[in-house]
Amino acid sequence: MTVLDVPRPEWKSEDVLLLEEQSRRFFETELVPHYEQWLEDGIVPRWAWEKAGAAGLLCAAMPEEYGGAGGTFAHEAAITWQLGLAGLDSFGIALHSAIVAPYILHFGSEDQKKRWLPKLATAEYIGAIAMTEPGAGSDLQGVKTVAVKDGNHYRISGSKTFITNGQNANLIIVVAKTDPTAGARGTSLFVVETDRVEGFRRGRNLKKLGLKAQDTSELFFDDVRVPADALLGAEEGQGFIQLMKELPQERLLVAVQAIAMIERALETTIAYVKERRAFGKTIAEFQNTQFALAEAKTEATIGRVFVEHCIGRLISGNLDTVTASMAKYWLTDLQCKIVDQCLQLHGGYGYMAEYPISRMYQDARVQRIYAGTNEIMKMLIARSL
Repeated sequence: MTVLDVPRPEWKSEDVLLLEEQSRRFFETELVPHYEQWLEDGIVPRWAWEKAGAAGLLCAAMPEEYGGAGGTFAHEAAITWQLGLAGLDSFGIALHSAIVAPYILHFGSEDQKKRWLPKLATAEYIGAIAMTEPGAGSDLQGVKTVAVKDGNHYRISGSKTFITNGQNANLIIVVAKTDPTAGARGTSLFVVETDRVEGFRRGRNLKKLGLKAQDTSELFFDDVRVPADALLGAEEGQGFIQLMKELPQERLLVAVQAIAMIERALETTIAYVKERRAFGKTIAEFQNTQFALAEAKTEATIGRVFVEHCIGRLISGNLDTVTASMAKYWLTDLQCKIVDQCLQLHGGYGYMAEYPISRMYQDARVQRIYAGTNEIMKMLIARSL
């Protein structure tokens, strides 16, 4: 039993439970012992990706015919949950498997699926999606990167920033304008195999407040020439529609990450206050501690039930943008609130880097920003009123 004792949702079948246990054991034994080094290095090494692929933990929701495990988002959520409980928040496999791969599955041709998905499942290819630019974040219509048709090729020019997996990635979905005069209708997605092109450059592995083992990077496309079949979809101008269709899953994935860290923060803090003593008794015996943790557990339980409800709706195909936005904004706000409260209960030790709650405090903050800021989420929700 974990700190949050809630009934098992219908979508969590026996095979999902088995995958949770497999993921937990793999992360604890194979990856956690190396994590401190990765934080110093600023990157998760490729061998860790390859091990995760060999263990069947990449592209779990992709069909078996394309190299995946044939599961659903329930399986991706199980892996992401265990990743968060293990404290491996910088390991970008959730984006790779549950964001990048679905774009190819849902919008790619049969040839594109067969060409790219099996390599994502084994980590021969590590995936990234290049949306954000120095002057365009949540406003995806404002991207300046362009793709110009040149015979049976396109030439891509522009720059991207804040790109998850940016140093490791060798298969990158690039958001570009094929018709800069057409607004959203002039946006297209291209799949760039970085080892096969010239003009692609990686910029800095960016230094950040948190997620220090995540290779978040700048990327530059200097007249990168890609074949015409790098276009994702049957025709130009479908990119914005494709992005809008996939964003609910991306935002729910962020909510899953949020509730996983919330659970870990509570478990870590409850264990700490039961051991730490002050004024002749444990911190857990003070009424202030009890009330603070009672409130946190209550809100966390509400959050977990809501996230599991949303997962069920996504699997059944009826998770709408508004509800996904609610999950993303509310859970990440709650994540930052509860982690902050848990750090406070650690006292001065909570501010020390060697305590897990300190790292959680740093890693949590970006959750309210990426996948669309929480202010954007509220705007989307308000339109439904």
